[in-house]
Amino acid sequence: MDDRGESFVAVRRISQGLERDSSCHSPSAEVVAGSTAWLGRGLSCVCVQRRDSDGRPSFDLTLAQEECLQRLQSRIDVAFDSSRPEHEEALRALWHAAFPEEELCGLISEQWKEMGWQGKDPSTDFRGGGFISLENLLFFARNYSKSFQNLLQKQEGVRSMWEYPFAVAGVNITFMLIQILDLQAVKPRTLVGAIFLKLLSENESAFDLLYCIAFKLMDQQWLTMRASYMDFNSVMKSTRRQLEMELLLEDITRLEDMPSYNLLR
Repeated sequence: MDDRGESFVAVRRISQGLERDSSCHSPSAEVVAGSTAWLGRGLSCVCVQRRDSDGRPSFDLTLAQEECLQRLQSRIDVAFDSSRPEHEEALRALWHAAFPEEELCGLISEQWKEMGWQGKDPSTDFRGGGFISLENLLFFARNYSKSFQNLLQKQEGVRSMWEYPFAVAGVNITFMLIQILDLQAVKPRTLVGAIFLKLLSENESAFDLLYCIAFKLMDQQWLTMRASYMDFNSVMKSTRRQLEMELLLEDITRLEDMPSYNLLR
């Protein structure tokens, strides 16, 4: 849908689409009920509500692709829980990656506002994205540290007086990707979702990598649109359209082929 509510159709052939049997390997995660609620004051996720009876087609998957989807869904279902040692450790690791020269006083601290959390307890902002949104941020910080720091410190471009909060925006991006790719369905019901699962079966980090691409793309859109805080939802809509368009390009055989991947270099 575009901003006027009109529909559009993107077409891509999916020759050799979902039939090739390949596998991915990732550790299983405990399944905990998560929430997809409001994500931050003024930063609600831009997503299309889906219905099980909306008549969209579904795409058949290989056994390996089904297993990859189920593992990713298990990650998505894990709620952030600050009482779990591995969650606490991941949160501390994120702080160290973001501010290696600054000691963290505690998991509840005013310091977290420096990263763009709404308050002194970041766990309250994970409700919409769950633990996977923390994993996404940590993956970004560890694998593309320069791009991560550029976004965190708002180092590129002419910035608005009222900037988007980095961390809360990151949670929104996780949630947006889950919706774009229809990852909570038993099998994909959109061509974009089907294409992504093929990419996921060939790269176990595909969701985390797409997250990094999406975050950089969102910031580029923010600068291009000369956006301010209240324009965040419009920027997210534009980002979503660009991601869908790139995933549907004929010559995309891996995420590194996406034009927006170059933003991470």
